[in-house]
Amino acid sequence: MKYVYFFGAGKAEGNGEMKDVLGGKGAGLAEMTKIGLPVPAGFTISAECCDFYLKHDRKYPKSLVQEVKKHLARLEKVTKKRFGAPENPLLVSVRSGSARSMPGMMETILNLGLNSRSVAALARKANNERFAWDAYRRLVQMYSTVVIGLPKEELEEKLRSLKTRRGVKDDTELPHEAWRELVAEYKEYFKQKTGKSFPEDPEEQLWGAIGAVFESWNAEKAVTYRRVERITGLLGTAVNVVQ
Repeated sequence: MKYVYFFGAGKAEGNGEMKDVLGGKGAGLAEMTKIGLPVPAGFTISAECCDFYLKHDRKYPKSLVQEVKKHLARLEKVTKKRFGAPENPLLVSVRSGSARSMPGMMETILNLGLNSRSVAALARKANNERFAWDAYRRLVQMYSTVVIGLPKEELEEKLRSLKTRRGVKDDTELPHEAWRELVAEYKEYFKQKTGKSFPEDPEEQLWGAIGAVFESWNAEKAVTYRRVERITGLLGTAVNVVQ
C-alpha cells in the first residue's frame, strides 16, 4: 500500500480530489503543483497511515520508513540541498492536515534539519546570524513542547528572563548572541527534563515530528472540536513535510 505522495518540480503524485487520503492541505499542495504554481517541494504521508498508526499501538506500517527515505532523497534532489548537511542544509516543516479544516487543533513543527552544525551553514547562506539562531531557537522550543510535551510556559519564561537581562521588550531587539544563549538554555533544560540531549540527527527530529502530528489527532482539543463541529468518518490527519 502506498502511504507517501511526492509533489515538486511541477509534478505531483496526488491531486485535489484526494482530500480523504492527503488531507485538505496535502491535496491543495498537489493540485497547486500540478497547475504550475511555485509551491515548495515536499511529500505528504497519508491519513491512512495515521489510521494504521493509531490502530496498531503507535506502530508505523512496515513500508513507511523506506517510503519516507525514498521521498526525502527525492526532495534533496529537487531542492539541491541535503537534510541536516553542514553546508547548504535542507530544512523542512512538518504540518498536520485532515480532510476537514480544524484550525489550530493539531500540531506543526518548523525548521527541522537544523542542528549545531547546520545552523552555522544557514547563517552563512543567509548572511544573517540572528535569523539562523532565531530559527534554531524556534525548532528547539517547538520540538520540546510538541514532540516531548515539555511545558510551553517554562520555555517562554526563559525567553522573558533573557529579554529582561538584555534590557529589551521585543524579540526583534535581541541580537544573535542572545538567541545562541537561549538555545543553550533550552538544550540544558531539555536534558534536565528528559535525561537525553536534544537530537542532532535530523532524521530523528523528523520521525519525532511525524509521530507528534499523528498523536495530535487524538489530543483533547482536537477530539472536542470534532465533536462540537460534528465531524465524523475521517481516517485521521495526513502529515505534510515541506521544504
